[in-house]
Amino acid sequence: MMNIQEYEKKIVRRIWELSEPLCQSEGMELVHAEYRRESAGRILRLYIDKPGGVRVDDCASVSRQLSDILDADPEFEHGGQYRLEVSSPGTDRPLGKPSDFDRFKGVMAKIRTAQPVNGQKNFQGVLAGITQGTVILTAEGKTYSIPVEQITRARLVNYNGEKKCS
Repeated sequence: MMNIQEYEKKIVRRIWELSEPLCQSEGMELVHAEYRRESAGRILRLYIDKPGGVRVDDCASVSRQLSDILDADPEFEHGGQYRLEVSSPGTDRPLGKPSDFDRFKGVMAKIRTAQPVNGQKNFQGVLAGITQGTVILTAEGKTYSIPVEQITRARLVNYNGEKKCS
């Protein structure tokens, strides 16, 4: 029998499989997907982005199309048990893929782990990349090596968008 965390991870993997091609076909990037229980019930939340930023129309379009896809997918046959939200990543952009830790080198991030790493579960510092499945973060003159599989949540802090070439 699958526990809640395993079930949520399974759902998130399926969401990536279904929504990443949709986002790419619309010229967007699927930044992050999460499926969790909140006070309003189960939330299926996607963060999308594109050059120049995401507009409300982009979110609505992806939401409508993904809703139709989910309605037809056997994994989501109990469709009324979650609320779908699609939004831009905002200033506290989630880090959803291992490559994000290299992509955003030099940017301030917050990371939470499932198990303590060096005696702590919450970290805030500057990303220094990823090497062999380990995220490197520097904070207050210390360097932390955080195994990706231990990360339960990672977000940029007050991020103002990627620097564009002029």
